[in-house]
Amino acid sequence: MSTLSRRERGDVAPLGRMDKLFDEWFRSLPMRRPFSMPWDWSGEDLIRVDEYRDGDTQVIKAELPGIDPAEDVEITVVDGMLRIKAERRIEQDREDKGYTRHEIRYGAMTRTLPLPQNVAEADISASYDNGILEIRVPVPAAPEAPAPITIPVATS
Repeated sequence: MSTLSRRERGDVAPLGRMDKLFDEWFRSLPMRRPFSMPWDWSGEDLIRVDEYRDGDTQVIKAELPGIDPAEDVEITVVDGMLRIKAERRIEQDREDKGYTRHEIRYGAMTRTLPLPQNVAEADISASYDNGILEIRVPVPAAPEAPAPITIPVATS
């Protein structure tokens, strides 16, 4: 009888990164509820972003309303991946309001995005205005390919 072994996500770095990117992509799709899972499954904590090129700068805009950027946002870069982590805190007087509907999400949210090749992490900047976190990543020009060198073939 054969046995199956489960490999943990961090065991193989490139595959771990691919798994994480695929999971986040899947969670960002509309109607992303897998069969037999409730609507409020743990994959709902994804930060939604717009990402585009503005000249030689990669711009990432993250939707984070109701967040205090000084206290509740953390942006890190590790192994060519940009990670945005934010937390929306629960109001203290929430229990006394007598809600009819309560749909605003509270708690931790994350998003991990790949960065372009050869980015200088020290040049990345971020700003927050009206609920939108904007991260600007200067992208270096691609190095020119060296001119081909012709190798003469010696004959005997």
